[in-house]
Amino acid sequence: MKTLNLIIEDHQEKLYLKIANAIRKAIESGTVTPAEQLPSARSLAEQLAVNRHTIMAAYNELIAQGWVETKQRQGYWVAQVLPIYCSLENKVKQQGNTNKHNWRVIKSNQEEFSRPANDYAFNFAGGNPDIELFPFNEFRGFINEALNRPAIKELNYGENSGYSEFINQVSTYLRRVRSIKDKEIIVVNGSQEALYILSQVLIKAGDKVAVENLGYRPAWAALRNAGAELMGINQTEQGIDVDEFEYLIQQHNIKLLYLTPLHQYPTTTTLSTEKRVKIYQLAQQYNIPIIEDDYDHEYHYNSQPLPPMAANDPSGLVIYLSSFSKIMFPGIRLGIVAVDKELAPHIVSYRTLMNHKANVLQQDAISRWMKDGGFERHLRKSTRRYQKRRECMVAVLNSFINDGIKIKFTNPKGGMALWIDVGQQAMEIAELAKSKGIFLLAENAFHLHQENNENRFIRLGFAGQSEEKIKQGLMLLKPLLIHCNR
Repeated sequence: MKTLNLIIEDHQEKLYLKIANAIRKAIESGTVTPAEQLPSARSLAEQLAVNRHTIMAAYNELIAQGWVETKQRQGYWVAQVLPIYCSLENKVKQQGNTNKHNWRVIKSNQEEFSRPANDYAFNFAGGNPDIELFPFNEFRGFINEALNRPAIKELNYGENSGYSEFINQVSTYLRRVRSIKDKEIIVVNGSQEALYILSQVLIKAGDKVAVENLGYRPAWAALRNAGAELMGINQTEQGIDVDEFEYLIQQHNIKLLYLTPLHQYPTTTTLSTEKRVKIYQLAQQYNIPIIEDDYDHEYHYNSQPLPPMAANDPSGLVIYLSSFSKIMFPGIRLGIVAVDKELAPHIVSYRTLMNHKANVLQQDAISRWMKDGGFERHLRKSTRRYQKRRECMVAVLNSFINDGIKIKFTNPKGGMALWIDVGQQAMEIAELAKSKGIFLLAENAFHLHQENNENRFIRLGFAGQSEEKIKQGLMLLKPLLIHCNR
């Protein structure tokens, strides 16, 4: 420790006693804690502009009182066990603190925070990538390049849409791989930030927003935070019920549609081309923007995935979201918004209210990685691995069916999870699984309206664990499936 904030009172005591008193009060208040190292006599003397011997005298006084301990040639430390009257004094202070401020909270996220999924031995969370697959050693080289040859101008305040070279690389990738052209790219700190900004820019209190009845709660929270009233659309085997969407439009003044069309969250269903066309025509007719959340586009296994709705958007009404969280790891906190040129300045302007820039060094390193080809090599490798894990999970679940367990599922063409019909007691299965060290979610975690919960479905992610762990986790789950389906 080099610096310690001390309040030295102005009274008639000798200087070393004043300093000793100030250090004691710092310990009592918790500014420094038991067994924590204190500044050396020399550094504290420099800080306070006094003689080193004065500090040593102050420390010796505190050693005598039991507040400080010394270790030969290592310096001074707060005593591990403080004088007993200190704890009594603090207790009296805490009991007497009756004037605690009563906070007036205007907005708060009401979502419950429970034990993290990655704390469980077997984590079947649906959107988890396998972080151990990420080529950290390879990527380190591109971080070093970004630090050795930094784009100095880009590191300053200014342009807030993103680092120009990163935007160039992303634009090229989106054009080649997802057929998205003629959109402005804005870099954000993850898709949740994008959803928050879009909600604030496009929604006012009381506006009605159409969403999937089974869907992504954090997106709903962002929309509701802006004052939106959410209108749910039921799900079919080919995606949302388009007739119901049209009915909602006719009955309500719908201002926005939020969709996950490629791998619907959480059911993994792909919205058919026919339905996409009809939805787009309705959006054109009634002037309804569409937020297309394409959260795991890369992971499609049996065929080439359908291009995003944003790829065929003559009216410029589709706002396209994508994230690097599934490609790299969630902690990267990097995403992009692809929008119409007229809307882009409003998003960038609002973003500046909350964040002047996304991490430029990070964007620089990733753009170098993309230019080198490492980005797509990693995608090909992880896609092959996830496909094998999907096949592994499907094989184990089919063996359960052969053993007479009444479950049903459709093998998805892509994505990172399976949507399993367990017949009944899905919530009970999810809760019992936790006691076995297994994390999974039942359908109640995804319903817009809990009265629609049939308690039939669970979601099992396959991407984030090895095939061996998938097998082990599912075998532990098997008796729970048998028990709850008697």
